[in-house]
Amino acid sequence: MPFLLVAGVFLAYYLANPRTDGAYDYTSRIASAFLQGRLGETEPPPSWLSEMVPYAGRYYSVFPLGSIVTMLPLAALKRLNVISGFPGVALAALTASACALFMWLLSKKYHDLLSRRLVLILFPLLGTWMWTNLAFAGAWHLALGIAVAAQFGALYFTLCRFNPLAAGICFALAFGNRTEVLLLAPLFYYLLYREGRNRTRDGGLPPPWTWWRTALTFSIFPFVLGVATLAYNYARFDSPLDFGYARIPGVLQEPWYRHGIFSLRAIPGNAREMLLVPWRRLPRFPYLVPTGFGGSIFLSSPYLFFLFRRGARDPTLKRLAWAAIAGLTFVLWCHGNAGGWQFSYRYAMVLLPWMFLILQENSPPRVTWAELALFGGSVALNAYGTWLFLRTSYVQP
Repeated sequence: MPFLLVAGVFLAYYLANPRTDGAYDYTSRIASAFLQGRLGETEPPPSWLSEMVPYAGRYYSVFPLGSIVTMLPLAALKRLNVISGFPGVALAALTASACALFMWLLSKKYHDLLSRRLVLILFPLLGTWMWTNLAFAGAWHLALGIAVAAQFGALYFTLCRFNPLAAGICFALAFGNRTEVLLLAPLFYYLLYREGRNRTRDGGLPPPWTWWRTALTFSIFPFVLGVATLAYNYARFDSPLDFGYARIPGVLQEPWYRHGIFSLRAIPGNAREMLLVPWRRLPRFPYLVPTGFGGSIFLSSPYLFFLFRRGARDPTLKRLAWAAIAGLTFVLWCHGNAGGWQFSYRYAMVLLPWMFLILQENSPPRVTWAELALFGGSVALNAYGTWLFLRTSYVQP
């Protein structure tokens, strides 16, 4: 069953986008430059790569170091002429497959019926905005998808197969691709402490040295990547805290950044895009289409309403998951741009691992007819959205 699940998810993503070579290969380009001993490109990038920053005779990506490091294996394969171009669609499919595998492994913790496990695993992948947005397969989308898969991995190596080193590697990969995930570090430290305590023979508190060893083991790769990121920023822009986003030509003149890249004044607009904005009605076929620049996650994925179901098998874990969602959402809402060209609210992909945990916690072992109806509706809506965005011209930027 795991093989069929992973293979099915791979095909769903791979076949969703007929364009197999991605043009928006920011991270792959810089990874290739790394292998040549440079932090940026010397030649001007193509016109469509508008987020490349010119500075001191080089062209740099605004993606964090972790995103570049993630693409180093791909850059090595290109250098060896094993592959050519940027196989973004294949990478998106592999990322979704990794999510499916980690969710399958996580779901073993709950000992539910197979039908329940499949519904909760397939919902984030095929019943949410993740399907369309990850299948776009640009550098932005892949960074989000990798951050999702890595969070699932960190949760698995924390809650199921207790391995602080592996959990730390996954956590580093997650925040290396989406910096806001770093806010979740205190939650993972607490979960490691709790799981370590639960694994002692008498159920009591672990010896202090054991806890510190666990915390230090988890922290090795995140710490190294964090320090390397600061050094990378300094080497590019003469400041360890400058990621370069404000240096994109013309970006600060865009209306949504008039109060800065991050601002509390951006919260109302982002909240509206994420929670309230409906689809557009057309006078002819297909009659109903997304706006192309946002849209309510609850309208595109009605199964999410089960997040508010009462009860939990582990109330503390459910509360921590809600805390993760609240913290990440606050940061995302402060970003001036709601996400650009997208289906629903693509930034909310990073919330899906925690939504998955909540649904695992508050769902009965058996799937109800109401759940099947909303699950089927969610998959249908997102299949329709994926078709509109990736295979038709009904939604235009």
